[in-house]
Amino acid sequence: MNSGQKIVLALLTLSLLAGLATGGRLYYRLSIFWIILYFGSWLWSFLSLRGLYFKRSARTLRAQVGQLFEERFEVQNQNRFPRLWLEIRDRTTLPGSDGSRVLSMVMGKQGRSYVARVRLVKRGVFPLGPTSLLTSDLFGLFPSAVEIKEQDSLLVYPMMVDIKGFPNPPGLLPGGEALRRRTHQVTPNAAGIREYYTGDALNRIHWLNTARRGRLMVKEFELDPLADVWIFLDASLMAQSSLPQGPIDYQVKDFWIRATKIPLPPSTEEYSISIAASVVRDYLRRGRAVGLACAGQHLTLISPDRGGRQLGKILEQLALVEMKGQLPLQALIETQVKHMVRGSTVVLITASTSRSIALVADYLIQRGLKPIVILLDAASFGGPPGTAELVKNIKLLGVPFRIISKDADLSAALSGGNSSI
Repeated sequence: MNSGQKIVLALLTLSLLAGLATGGRLYYRLSIFWIILYFGSWLWSFLSLRGLYFKRSARTLRAQVGQLFEERFEVQNQNRFPRLWLEIRDRTTLPGSDGSRVLSMVMGKQGRSYVARVRLVKRGVFPLGPTSLLTSDLFGLFPSAVEIKEQDSLLVYPMMVDIKGFPNPPGLLPGGEALRRRTHQVTPNAAGIREYYTGDALNRIHWLNTARRGRLMVKEFELDPLADVWIFLDASLMAQSSLPQGPIDYQVKDFWIRATKIPLPPSTEEYSISIAASVVRDYLRRGRAVGLACAGQHLTLISPDRGGRQLGKILEQLALVEMKGQLPLQALIETQVKHMVRGSTVVLITASTSRSIALVADYLIQRGLKPIVILLDAASFGGPPGTAELVKNIKLLGVPFRIISKDADLSAALSGGNSSI
């Protein structure tokens, strides 16, 4: 019982006592007024949220950091009872969400809708809800609320940048011009034909053999003779550094721009994940088969493959990874190197300043692999110095490398070689 209800009941009690004591009609009339007010307000509040239809919908449930996310909120009053006011309280964990509104005078058999926009600044998965609908009677004596559970979730991929000129060792496999491994990808290496199955793409139909045999026949392909690309992301907690992040402006002033570049949080975790996503997309665009290995809060291993589906799988894992692992990069590579094909490209992404990184690169060379090292300058993120000394050791090995500092232009830093720090 809130304070408003207590006041009305107290006034009702005083009116009844005064009426009994004095016998005045005014006090009895006041008692009737307070009774009507109390139960009338309760009935009004009881009916306020009855017959309401609420829906929230988004254009897409997959987005990327830097993109604009739009969500539509709809309320429909399905009976003739008017709603003087209705508060929609968005309780999603999506940073900067602006879905809360207060609607007034929603008449019977009418509806309202509005669009909430927010610039995505954080990767991860965010439930679109729950949503609370709140209203009350005219005097606020009986507030009423109902909670609508979330129906969908938004998956926000890490930010990606375009890369030009990133090292792409050919990694040709010895022993023939094609791998004897069938693939659903269309490659220049046709291996044979077979009968058509439901779901096969029409561009794979071999029309000459189809006409000759009188039934649909499709071509089968083998993989190109290029070795795999493995992305090793150092997700050990000991290698991470970060600085405090300044205030974030979530307001969408340029909603006509669907995507824009935003500054990454000053942490090696977010920079590393954005770099990994960008490198994966670049290699997949070149037709390479790319895999991912990462030991964060749990071990993540994605076997090399090609195409947009592989990009989606890797981005989904990168959106959810947390760099709280206990397994160092060197141990992760030693456990996985025996499964790599000789000649494969291995991209190491780390903020560690340990000399073991150079030893790992040398170890990969001895195993017939082709390492590429992407170093995050830990000192610029508030971490320990030592990146410059590590770069000298990597240079002696002749290994391609890139150096990324805080506030650096990732596209330029990854595209062009670094010769100094």
